[in-house]
Amino acid sequence: MVRISNLPGRVAYFSMDMAVDPALLTYSGGLGVLAGDTLRSAADLGVPMVGVTLLYRKGYVHQRLDSFGNQIESYTEWSPEEVLEPLPARVSIPIEGRQVQLRAWQYFVRGQNGHNLPLILLDTNLEGNEPWDRTLTDHLYGGDDRYRLCQEVVLGYGGVVMLRALGFHDVRVYHMNEGHGAFVTLGVLELLTKNETPEAPLEAKLEKVRGRCVFTTHTPVPAGHDRFASDLVRRVLGEERAAILERIGCYEHGQLNMTFLALCLSRYANGVSMCHGDVSRSMFPGRKIGAITNGVHAVTWTSPPFSLLYDRLIPEWRKDNSYLRYAVSIPLRDIRRTHREAKRRLFEQVWRRNWIQLDEEVLTLGFARRATAYKRADLLFSSLERLRSISRRVGPLQVIYAGKAHPRDETGKVMIRRIFEAAAAIGADVQVVYLENYDLTLGQYLCAGVDVWLNTPLKPQEASGTSGMKAALNGVPSLSVKDGWWLEGHVEGVTGWSLADGAESEDSYHMVSCSLYDKLEHVILPLFYREPDKFAEVMRSAIALNGSFFHTQRMLAQYLLNAYSVEPGEPLASPDHPQPLAASGGRLPVEGNGTAASQESKIHEHQVPTSQDER
Repeated sequence: MVRISNLPGRVAYFSMDMAVDPALLTYSGGLGVLAGDTLRSAADLGVPMVGVTLLYRKGYVHQRLDSFGNQIESYTEWSPEEVLEPLPARVSIPIEGRQVQLRAWQYFVRGQNGHNLPLILLDTNLEGNEPWDRTLTDHLYGGDDRYRLCQEVVLGYGGVVMLRALGFHDVRVYHMNEGHGAFVTLGVLELLTKNETPEAPLEAKLEKVRGRCVFTTHTPVPAGHDRFASDLVRRVLGEERAAILERIGCYEHGQLNMTFLALCLSRYANGVSMCHGDVSRSMFPGRKIGAITNGVHAVTWTSPPFSLLYDRLIPEWRKDNSYLRYAVSIPLRDIRRTHREAKRRLFEQVWRRNWIQLDEEVLTLGFARRATAYKRADLLFSSLERLRSISRRVGPLQVIYAGKAHPRDETGKVMIRRIFEAAAAIGADVQVVYLENYDLTLGQYLCAGVDVWLNTPLKPQEASGTSGMKAALNGVPSLSVKDGWWLEGHVEGVTGWSLADGAESEDSYHMVSCSLYDKLEHVILPLFYREPDKFAEVMRSAIALNGSFFHTQRMLAQYLLNAYSVEPGEPLASPDHPQPLAASGGRLPVEGNGTAASQESKIHEHQVPTSQDER
């Protein structure tokens, strides 16, 4: 692994959502969970990193489902004061010609070795801001294009300004996790060139920005990349900054493409799996895009029963996740016994939440992820008669679903209703449960307690996926289309089973569903009921082969080697800067005989100038 001292300074990690604690409603799904797991591993390894996201006082949507599967949405306001530390710094940034004030809150991600990694959460709900501006940090992935664009200005541009105000002068790498944070590049541009004359060549200035920025893209379909109309960009950013973006070449068909912006101004860019790297290069020809496959934070996602087992038999696993390779020697009886305990814990949750008693002896499929069309959650029910026949003839089957649809995703909401309709139609032949309000806590029970993890995306629309990685840590094999991470993690009959992807077929849906039924009928159910030791061997291999590799320790090591490290001879960050305000526990650093008040007044000097002359 790269030595931490080889880093050029601190890494600032920007993500629109960040799942670090169930008490913080600052995430919606996979992107946020990946970001949170990244910070956890950075804290474990002592990587000098600071996370940046928005506060989201009303969080993401809270889901309730009626008896027909209709999603009823609400928002839960939470109290930052109860879980976060307020920081005294204030900055202002220009949005639509107004100066919008930002404040910051702090949360420490605590590593296993005692290292505390600061997460900075930006907040616009301040007196003095216009009423609409105060709502910009209320909702995650909410509002219209204007709201989203202004949010992204706050995250990227505002985040850079706030880090300087908080004393993070040692930031040398700005990592944009998805295109939402691409305005980091504008903030870095103005930070690095504030003393240069307007006549200085733009390309030379941009090269300085590229030296500091890295970018990870997570989206394998064009529609998933944020785009904003040019007139809206001019209105929000102002003519001067919008003109710079046009000169950089970040527009496509009259719209600013945030992924283009990040790619244009990053020295390193990557997709989140080998397959996704290929897809990304085809989407953005001429751009150099590598691949670093996602991982999950092993200690977080390993259930208590399996954690105790590993602590007893592989005590090194917490410090070095690759030691899970030695799970290959765990006795099968221990694998079965431990999984039975994880399954019991899950079924207790099902009973408490839905008042449904599932049978611990029945093969249980798990399908939990965002409810949207390409995930094809209803594919299992494409032929109720065949599914009913399989369950009656080969062995009983039960299925647990979970997942929210975005409030504006009507096809995702229809998908949930279809599952409810199928569950009612198939009756007692296959017990189907849909758990509402999928979150971090429920995810930990689900990934550990089911027997097989099901994944049926439309290829190649799964950039990576991480839920199957979490399942593997708990000895749960996957049954999946070979897309995203599963293309790398799949060994047929060893770590799980693959489905025909149907990518070349006009009737992909039918091909995949037939493959799914065939695998259940002829392979998985017979193995589970008739050869439990062989099924347990697959469980054990899922841990030893996939659990030992698809974790954020390995992923972060690859970022350290490929994205964050510096070339020999490149100067490191100066050690002369004062301790960052956030790292000092929220207290303002005092120089000489200065007071906290005088130091706070200096922070206001970091407000972004609004004219060429002031720069």
